[in-house]
Amino acid sequence: MNIKSLTKIALAMLVGLAAATAQAAQTYLPFALASNEAGTIVAKLDSTKKSLTDNGFEIAGEYSPYAGAHVIVVTNAELKKAAASHNRSGYIAAQRISLTEMAGKVQVSYTNPTYMSYAYRVNSKLAQTSAALKKALGHVQDFGPSEGLDAEDLNEYHYTFGMEYFDEPLELASKGSHDAMVAVIEKNLAAKKLGATKVYKIDIPGTSQTLIGVAMKASEGAKANKYMDDSFIMGEIDFKPLRSTAHLPYEILVKGKEAEALHARFRIAINFPDLAMMGDNSFMNIMPTPDAIRDVLTKVAGGKSTDDDF
Repeated sequence: MNIKSLTKIALAMLVGLAAATAQAAQTYLPFALASNEAGTIVAKLDSTKKSLTDNGFEIAGEYSPYAGAHVIVVTNAELKKAAASHNRSGYIAAQRISLTEMAGKVQVSYTNPTYMSYAYRVNSKLAQTSAALKKALGHVQDFGPSEGLDAEDLNEYHYTFGMEYFDEPLELASKGSHDAMVAVIEKNLAAKKLGATKVYKIDIPGTSQTLIGVAMKASEGAKANKYMDDSFIMGEIDFKPLRSTAHLPYEILVKGKEAEALHARFRIAINFPDLAMMGDNSFMNIMPTPDAIRDVLTKVAGGKSTDDDF
């Protein structure tokens, strides 16, 4: 083999290595800012929903978790197909859009479909959904932590040693059938059990998976537990200039006759991976929250929590 051939091989190897390095270095952020313009939620809500439906999205539900914030949950054919790709992929079916009032403007934001696809371990990177969201709402920038996470980091994400991964969910309850499990959850949410109410329900075609969005508001009185409250939690962790309101709501996944939920130490951390462990606006300030959320969701699913007096 002559020197010219060896040079070509070496160059090809260098190009391949550079491409592989570039691909490995690609990182993602959990949220996308669509717009940040003067106005109010009331003035922008209808046009935002119309733009979503005009671009192929089905509105599954919506709610206002606290003053100055509104969340719309949508799905579409691509999201439902991805949600059917494995027996716990139902979480990807819901795409969350938020409108948040800040200093006379409304931040319209949404969860990044590609980021969530890696976090929930589905094969589809949801290119059509990403394009449809950009067309419907716009795209200024992705945001979230100061540094993004790559595909491998997201696939195997956990906040720190001893904290849960995606495949370590909360096992909430089990009933006689899928329909019976869903019925119990809907009944308890309609009754506002422990301050929990239904935001949306998405059935995943071709599977026995149903995803149910749950709003949580602390009740009044001696048994009130602020640590499960959407407003309290976000008041502690969502403090940056660009708000991550689309973190909400939490969800229960019914798969077959069993109900589960992502552990709050995963569910919160995957959207706030750079949240400090201690200090102001840190995990320390919401230390009781994972247990509080577990207890609410367990009882909503008809299971027995660790604290039956809660």
